[in-house]
This record gives sequence, C-alpha cells and structure tokens, in this order.
Amino acid sequence: MRKFMVLCALCWGISVSGVQACTSFLVGKNASADGSTFITYAADSHTLYGALKFVPPAKYPKNSTVEIKEWDTNKTLGRIPQVEYTYKVIGNMNEHQLSITESTWGGRPELVDTTGIIDYGSLMFITLQRAKTAREAIAVMTDLVDKYGYYSSGESFSIADPDEVWIMEMIGKGPQNHGAVWVAVRIPDDCIAAHANQARIHKFPLDDKENCLYSPDVISFAREQGYFNGLNKDFSFADAYAPLDFGALRGCEARVWSFYNRFNGSMGKYLSYLNGKSKEYLPLYIKPDRKLSVQDIKDAMRDHFEGTPFDMTQDVGAGPFKCPYRFRPMGFEVDSVKYINERATATQQTGFTVVAQMRSWLPSAIGGVLWFGVDDTNTCIYVPLYACLNEVPECYSESNGSMYELSWTSAFWVHNWVANMAYARYDQMITDIRPVQIAIESTFNEQQPVIEKVAGDLYRNDPTAAIRFLNAYSVAQAQQTTARWKKLGEFLLVKYLDGNRKKERNGRFLENGYGLPADPDFPGYSEEYYRAVAKDAGDRLKVAF
Repeated sequence: MRKFMVLCALCWGISVSGVQACTSFLVGKNASADGSTFITYAADSHTLYGALKFVPPAKYPKNSTVEIKEWDTNKTLGRIPQVEYTYKVIGNMNEHQLSITESTWGGRPELVDTTGIIDYGSLMFITLQRAKTAREAIAVMTDLVDKYGYYSSGESFSIADPDEVWIMEMIGKGPQNHGAVWVAVRIPDDCIAAHANQARIHKFPLDDKENCLYSPDVISFAREQGYFNGLNKDFSFADAYAPLDFGALRGCEARVWSFYNRFNGSMGKYLSYLNGKSKEYLPLYIKPDRKLSVQDIKDAMRDHFEGTPFDMTQDVGAGPFKCPYRFRPMGFEVDSVKYINERATATQQTGFTVVAQMRSWLPSAIGGVLWFGVDDTNTCIYVPLYACLNEVPECYSESNGSMYELSWTSAFWVHNWVANMAYARYDQMITDIRPVQIAIESTFNEQQPVIEKVAGDLYRNDPTAAIRFLNAYSVAQAQQTTARWKKLGEFLLVKYLDGNRKKERNGRFLENGYGLPADPDFPGYSEEYYRAVAKDAGDRLKVAF
C-alpha cells in the first residue's frame, strides 16, 4: 500500500509522507495442488493497525450515496451513488469468493489526479461489495474511476475468483484528464505471478479480449504525454508509466524474483537484471516446477531471500544474531556513496496479511477461505476465516486497540510483542517461535478437510447450520491462536531475560535440584561479531595479563 510513491525515495531513503508498500502473489488453479486459486497480500504500512475489515450485506433505498474516504489517511474525498444491493466483505474477500489485493508503484507523479474521488483502497472494497467474479470486478473498478476520477497513484491489483486470476495495473491521467489508463492480464491457469510495488505488465496482446483487457487510450495517452513513440505492438505499459530505477529493481522486483526462484529452477539467469546489468525483464508469470499447496504460499510470504545472493542474514547489517530485518530508511550514504538495504517480502511494518483461497467445486460459504494474519508475515499465524463469516473475532476487531493503544486481547499487539522481542535475538528466538507456528498451521491444514466435510454435510440440508458451524470454528481459532501466541511471548520473555538463556526441556524450565532455577546459559555473540568488536576496539579491550 502506498498513497504516493517516488521510486528514487525508495532507493535513497528520502522521506515521503504516507509511504507504504505491499507484496502480492498469484496462483492459477492448475498451478495449485488441489485446484484452488490463490492470491496473497502483505499490507505493509507504518501507520496501519492490523484488524479485519468486515462489511455486512445490505439493501439501500433509492438515491442513497456512499461516502468515500481515502484508505491511507481517512480523508473524505466525496460521495458517489450507492447501488441497491451490496455483498458481504470479509477482509479482502467477499461472500462469492471474489478477492482483491494490491501493491502501489506510484509511477509518474504528474499523473496523480488530486480532484478524483476514488482512491485505490475504496476501489478494492467498493468493488468487493458490488462484483461476483474477477471479470465483473475489472468492469466495476474501471467504470468507477472513469465516472468519478482516480485519486491515487499507480497500482497493481490482484483480482481472483475460483476460476480466474488477473493482474490489473492502473494509473491516473493527471488533474486535467479525468479517469485512468489501465491494462488487465489473465494469468494462465498453470502459472504463478507476483507484483511488489513496481509495474509488471510490459508488452501485452492487443487482440485477445479473453485474456487481456485495457483502456482504449492506454497507448494513445502515452503518445500524447511523450512517454512512447513506437509501434503499438512494441508498447510497454510499465516502461511508459513506471520507468525502472535501481531502487525498483532491488526494492521491488527482487521480491517477485525470490517468489519465482522458490518454485522454478531457471530464475538464476535474472540476477544480472536485478543488479542493473541486463534489460531482460522478469516475466509477468511463470510455470512452477511443481504444484503449490496453501502452506507453500504461506511460507513464501515469509521470505527474506534466504539461500540467495540477497540473503539478509549474511551481512554485517544482520548484527550478531543474524536478524533479516533492516529498519527504515532503506537507503543510506557513506562518504558520498549511496547504498540501499534489501527489501524482503517479510517485513516488520506489516499491518495485516492474507492468503485468499478460492475453490470452484464447493459452495462459496465453504470454498472461500481467507487465511488471515497480523503483523510480520514471518511470525504471524494464518488463521482460516471462511467467506461466510458473520462476525469479527474480538482479537481482530478494529475497535480493540489502535496504533496508539496497546491491547493484550488484540492479535496485532500480541504478535508485534513477540516479533519485536525476536528482532533483538533473532537466530535464538526464531528456534522457539517456528515450531509453535508450524504446529498451529499444520493443525489447521490437517483439520481443513475434516471441518469442510462436516460443513458440507450440514450445507446440503441446512445451509444456515453450516454457516453457523464455520463461523464458530473461524472465531474460535482466531481467539485461541491469539491466546497461544501470548503464552509464547511470555515464555520468550522468561527464557531470554537479561541476555541469558534459561535451560528448559519441552517448554518446562529446569531447576537446580533444590527448588530454584538452574543456572542459565550465556550464549553470548557470534564469532564474526567478536572479531568485529576486537578489530574496532583494538587494545582498549585486550586482556593485558
């Protein structure tokens, strides 16, 4: 997410008000292990409180209007006519299994239309209330910005239903030109794709309406503005509206590459592109070497470039505890030379995250699962929330805490507590966090077919009973997971107090044989760290005799 992004700001750490950034992965139904479609979202923001958006279905009287507030700032942008019926929305999925996520790339700043009424956040959530399928969603979204103007900067949207997965990219036309230019490309069923704050659509088919849709003026407007002067067949949306710089390569495209690299062994050839030494773009989509499970997708959202040349645990910036996080700003300067830290998919400032799973062979109430987590994707738990959910679990409530008010019953605050403890002692604490995370998510995965069998049997005779059952299950898992994560945080605080590491076996702390705590271990620091300290301190710390 990002209200307004200038790519050089990402690269060199210039402060831009409201800067936010996101990551989204997409999986076609024949690229998944069970025929599901998937899209993901890490809503990354330094000001977004991680809570679950819930909009009940409604019927409105004639001549009703809806107020539009910018998602990033809460600023009122205007009002537009309301439709007669709206659908239920649970986070980034609606009751018909339509899901929409995004990432912002900003693009050319002169194309921001400050007179528009529809921002990118409103565009997603209004569309989820009005559309049933991905194709309907594209029509609704483009109609809204055409009628009321597009307020935000350049965006990539993931749009998926149980059968189709699409990427749509959109940018405004400036305050003097109403509406937006856009392109939408269907991801082949046997492929995966990704976007991460850089426009991904380059050349696209101009005569394949089944798999590619675009605004009538997407090329002609670029010509008018002087962004393009070649043949139509050579037009690149990304080159025209979001020219690459080094920050976009390493801060954005590298995340896409790392996702591809997990599931396709031929991605090494694009390393020169990510280092700014090649013009061979990453493909918009690729075929994975194997089919992906829902757990594969969750784990991909936890990526820090491990095992690649960009591995964030392998340079001095990781500190003595191999921490794969770099606090902002990303860029810095030493002796007039500019540098930039890596920007991984998993990052500390995530508000909430989703893995949206859609399945065509099940009723929407059962087939749609919003795997929902809060805070850092690396240390979150993806909890199954079904598309028929009728209430928000207390731990995910927008009224339970805020960015300025800590609540110990808020999943966002509990997960932040655990994650922020881990950042200080990462390579030690993650060995305690990961087993708990794996156990909880493995249980969810094992329970899923059992829960859905029960729900399916109920649904055939009494859909209302099935919905009650799934609603109760989703709420219970959210609440229980939050409680379990709080217990984990308490355990970590006790175990690692004061830089020590208390002895324990299977989660139980050991005693000295006389009713008192056993002497703790003093794990100290890594050899690399000690060598760096010795070199820096010189004789000051050397033992003289």
